[in-house]
Amino acid sequence: MIAYRSLRVALLGGGSVGAQVARLLLEEQEELALRVGAKLELIGIAVRDVNAERTVDLPRELFTTDAESLILGADVVIELMGGIEPARTLILQALGSGADVVTANKALIATHGPELFALAEQVGAQLNYEAAVGGAIPIIRPLRDSLAGDTVLRILGIVNGTTNFILDQMDSTGATLEDALATATALGYAEADPTADIGGYDAAQKAAILAGLAFHTSVPIDSVYREGITGITAEQIASAQKAGYVVKLLAVCERVTDPATGVEGVSARVHPAMVPRDHPLAAVRGANNAVFVEAESAGSLMFYGAGAGGVETASAVLGDLVSLGRRHVAGGPGLGESTHSELPILDISSVSTRYSVTLEVTDEPGVLAAIANVFAENGVSVELVEQSIQGDAGTATLVIGTHQAPEAALAATVDALSSNSVVTSVASVIRVEGAQRP
Repeated sequence: MIAYRSLRVALLGGGSVGAQVARLLLEEQEELALRVGAKLELIGIAVRDVNAERTVDLPRELFTTDAESLILGADVVIELMGGIEPARTLILQALGSGADVVTANKALIATHGPELFALAEQVGAQLNYEAAVGGAIPIIRPLRDSLAGDTVLRILGIVNGTTNFILDQMDSTGATLEDALATATALGYAEADPTADIGGYDAAQKAAILAGLAFHTSVPIDSVYREGITGITAEQIASAQKAGYVVKLLAVCERVTDPATGVEGVSARVHPAMVPRDHPLAAVRGANNAVFVEAESAGSLMFYGAGAGGVETASAVLGDLVSLGRRHVAGGPGLGESTHSELPILDISSVSTRYSVTLEVTDEPGVLAAIANVFAENGVSVELVEQSIQGDAGTATLVIGTHQAPEAALAATVDALSSNSVVTSVASVIRVEGAQRP
């Protein structure tokens, strides 16, 4: 057998992903050594409770509660604890000691990425985070490396498996949001507290990361516009079906030009959207994720696969680890993040999009003309109108689809409709994304 040098690997976190990473490091040690050119030696697993039940049978002597001592003896630290603290402090300690770091911590990268990248660059270490977005899907390195010479124009991403499962259940079975969420919880796709998923918080963190990579610009998490799926109804899903659309929770990151100033900048947003059924993202079913990239030279690209799961996410973590191991063998400093364009971050009001607006209106002559006038006064062009009578209540339902228009104009239109005398209520407002753009 070939004699290899050893690279000492410390693992922080022994949950579902951490346990699978540890198992694969132990079981595939010889194969990984061939790929890296060095033996990857797992020196310990830092956990809160060494006696807790594990999903994988691992040697008990590997477990410790002393994460700091473990870090000081490592060449590479893998952080799979999640959350901001103590993960941030431990990663800073690891980088400060000269160790490379692999993390799957989307919240930490979205919130404190610039601080971590700056320290890594200062000491010549490398920070890899492929598993932070999309689980097993390779999207971080394609954006950071493969498309670095291109100009990315737009990203549409289904980056949260829980919400995609819920919306897919509503679309395929006619279930309500509550029933679909209950099914997701029973199957283990949703946490006991699903707020981070259905509120769009998880997807917003990933949108910040994707936008930063795609546009070489630091995108703070609080600059990402966020709407969750809590307001989506079975009626909206059925209406979208009838019009040839499917509803998805999308992370949308794009280069936009502020219509007021003419300044080019970056917009990142997360919200439910109607996607045409012939768009590739419409076919993403169940708890899967997909990221659709539109680039100036490469054209349209889609990355699709499992967005979560212990062994699936472990695949991305080990890919990062092998990459770092090879750098250790070759020598030289780590590669810094390309965040030097620093385009301005623009508000969602700078975005141009389309809307589907559902109104409850009085059923009387002149209503359509009055509604059309509201849209015209706010500079929004109507593409289609569908009307249905609601029986003896004296009201009717109008579903109005708009042409592409500035978000600010669409928002002003909705505000004006809400106070119009012929409008009983604005039943729903949902953006339309993924249609062919002019």
